[in-house]
Amino acid sequence: MTRRGGTGIVRAKEGPLMPQVVSKDGVIIGYDVTGSGPAVILVAGATQYRAVDRTGTPALIGLLAQHFTVVNFDRRGRGESTDKWPYAVAREVEDIAALLEIAGGEAFVFGVSSGAVLALEAASAMPRKIKGLVLYEPPIDPDRSGDAYRYEHMQMAMEAAQGRAAEMMSDFLLAVGMSREALQAFKESPAWPAYAAVGMTLEHDYRILADARAGDTPPEHWQNAIMPVLVLDGDKSFPFMAAGADWVASGLHNVERMTLAGQSHEYDPKLLAPLLTVFFQLGSVQVH
Repeated sequence: MTRRGGTGIVRAKEGPLMPQVVSKDGVIIGYDVTGSGPAVILVAGATQYRAVDRTGTPALIGLLAQHFTVVNFDRRGRGESTDKWPYAVAREVEDIAALLEIAGGEAFVFGVSSGAVLALEAASAMPRKIKGLVLYEPPIDPDRSGDAYRYEHMQMAMEAAQGRAAEMMSDFLLAVGMSREALQAFKESPAWPAYAAVGMTLEHDYRILADARAGDTPPEHWQNAIMPVLVLDGDKSFPFMAAGADWVASGLHNVERMTLAGQSHEYDPKLLAPLLTVFFQLGSVQVH
């Protein structure tokens, strides 16, 4: 049973279970709702979900909730959300569509890393329902070929078919720069099982990037995202992130592009929250 709050958000009654919504293909998506005001949906990147993200996202939610109703969810296959094979990016777009319905039919969206690319796919598919979009460091390297992205996805898909979740997580962490010594220490820590448990979902993220990088230029359907879009990167992040943000922005019409000083791939919520608030309220961060 649910009730509809004054903001249009469907909130679960108090009870032992967190709120859930059923996606088009029957997958159950777990989510939570904080604050009041216009709805903002957060879309996480690879490996992240509510049970493991105890600092950055909760801090951001606390700040945004002063102005917005914030919907935070576990992407399919993670945490309290179920999964279904075979995977397609369109299925995760349908998950966001289901969340838009519980948000009253429209929302702002903030996506991080591969979640930024997924958020853009959703905005392209539902441009009238997403009122504004902020993308933080979509991890697309324009200097790498589409074939390289497709090969990496194929490798992950083969490991997923063999049920090698922990190996997939290990391979991913090494690929993004973690040393073998640090990885071994991580595997021996209490945090490792929660990450290893979602290793299979890395195939989802690699598929998202492979599809986005199918051509030398951004996908044409991204131009359907007619809402105001802000594309961000940090100047302390991986070297290719700025070029990737530029590449994504080049495929959009109503777009602003900004580099945040002192920020890495892990942003500072205290810096980001005011920026998101201004952009979602005004549709721009430009000084007039």
